[in-house]
Amino acid sequence: MVDTDVIAHALTARHGRAIEAIRASMGADLISPDGSLNRGATRQRVFSDRAAKGQLESILHPLIREEVEAALGAPAVMLAPYILLVVPLLFETSTYRASARTTLLVDCAVTTQLERVQRRSGLAIDEAKRIVAAQLPRAVKLQLADQIIWNGEGMAALGAQTDRIHRYYMQQGAAEA
Repeated sequence: MVDTDVIAHALTARHGRAIEAIRASMGADLISPDGSLNRGATRQRVFSDRAAKGQLESILHPLIREEVEAALGAPAVMLAPYILLVVPLLFETSTYRASARTTLLVDCAVTTQLERVQRRSGLAIDEAKRIVAAQLPRAVKLQLADQIIWNGEGMAALGAQTDRIHRYYMQQGAAEA
């Protein structure tokens, strides 16, 4: 599995490859005292300033692509029966869609999504709504996805669906061999 969110976090962690470019281009106020990206300040800036969002993306996206390409070229990944490339905003960008054989959407109700965003980041409901509103509407993503996993009924149900999808991809890989 190659996860672009994990890669982005590594790039913006203390001593991450993107930190100095962000500091130089967008200002030291977006860097925390520990040297990592100040996610709160960054979130506030990019959700209120479209140009800042584009600027941050112009720094991060090429670095993320480099890391993804390196990870996908690793021998262990190349030998895997299938590769799961996790891209949280896959349908909002075109970067990885063309190279995906199939797309899998992990879906839940918008109310659940808002609760999870609030819990994960400690945000007020208005901020969580702004983040969700910046994404493609759920109905559009549901239409674009080849397969859907419902993530609204707890871990047991999620695990059963994940197992089913895994078996499916394993069979597809065996059929292609």
